[in-house]
Amino acid sequence: MRQNQQRKRHGFKDSRKDDIWLVDFYAPWCGHCKKLEPIWNEVGLEMKSIGSPVKVGKMDATSYSSIASEFGVRGYPTIKLLKGDLAYNYRGPRTKNDIIEFAHRVSGALIRPLPSQQMFEHVQKRHRVFFVYIGGESPLKEKYIDAASELIVYTYFFSASEEVVPEYVTLKEMPAVLVFKDETYFVYDEYEDGDLSSWINRERFQNYLTVDGFLLYELGDTGKLVAIAVIDEKNTSTEHTRLKSIIQEVARDYRDQFHRDFQFGHMDGNDYINTLLMDELKVPTVVVLNTSNQQYFLLDRQITNAEDMVQFINNILDGTVEAQGGDSILQRLKRIVFDAKSTIVSIFKSSPLMGCFLFGLPLGVISIMCYGIYTADADGGYIEERYEVSRSEIENPEQIEESKAQQEPRTGDSPVPAVQEPKDVLEKKKD
Repeated sequence: MRQNQQRKRHGFKDSRKDDIWLVDFYAPWCGHCKKLEPIWNEVGLEMKSIGSPVKVGKMDATSYSSIASEFGVRGYPTIKLLKGDLAYNYRGPRTKNDIIEFAHRVSGALIRPLPSQQMFEHVQKRHRVFFVYIGGESPLKEKYIDAASELIVYTYFFSASEEVVPEYVTLKEMPAVLVFKDETYFVYDEYEDGDLSSWINRERFQNYLTVDGFLLYELGDTGKLVAIAVIDEKNTSTEHTRLKSIIQEVARDYRDQFHRDFQFGHMDGNDYINTLLMDELKVPTVVVLNTSNQQYFLLDRQITNAEDMVQFINNILDGTVEAQGGDSILQRLKRIVFDAKSTIVSIFKSSPLMGCFLFGLPLGVISIMCYGIYTADADGGYIEERYEVSRSEIENPEQIEESKAQQEPRTGDSPVPAVQEPKDVLEKKKD
């Protein structure tokens, strides 16, 4: 069996560099892997039906641990696209469409050329966010290629000549890098935006998003603050819809002012945000998160319009709104206690019998052990006390005899039985 595994291992290593592989590294006992399995089967069938050059497969990382280790697999499931000597890690949502989109994007050219205005318009209709390098060979293009090789897992990269760019695009200098999103565009400015790769990583999201836990994790890499309207989407009352509309209005109308520092969106329900903040937020509300250091800002005023929200954001930027949370030692200890409490509560809610077994049995064992230790100490003290008394009787028998004589009643009909002295005391008296 070991020889068979080695043969398969060498066969895969020899053939994979000639092909493009989309591989799911899984473990048989992993619950998330089992949940992904039907989705993965659909991905394989669709990629085959459309004639994609990408081969879809999966590998038991526990049986082929050396291959999994070679590709840096540390958790399950891990999805990677293997292209030549390169391995691209998939970090998006585990849905069929998102995985297929990832495979198409990464398996193709790193920088896709846009030879005509018609092609440019086609790309604009198809992609919500994409980056374009405009110009000829230059040091900026080399930086653009380096950034694309790192960030192709997230977004598309194109190149074009100045003639292909739409007429509404105004460029102060050439060459240039642009991001097209939210029905407009932004030009990279090395002086204001810093490193190109960091700028692309910050700008790869639309300005307004429907936020969930996974997206918040991804936004943590941008270094931006995230302003979120926490609402109940099933609730159609004015209070809920108003806050969402205000955040959308600020994201749209104050884009130029805030897009470098802020991301905007809304979240349905407060369950995830409560867990993140270790607090109970009332819905609807607005919270501003700093995902890079786990600080957050809560409303200190009534938000009735976009101007109120803009003022609140400006106060955050100038430091007049107090930040809460953080990643201090105290906050980390608080997180440990909160997570432990949440785990215990969730276990008892989902399965009370299992909760009683998991926590009742250890507590019962500890109680029995403590009782045994206590009773052992009590018995030891009693024996030690008796031993001390016997010792004193042996060393001072005359004083004890006098004490007994004084304590004997002089009157009384019932005789008091004589106490038999210890044998060794009697022998000492004879001596």
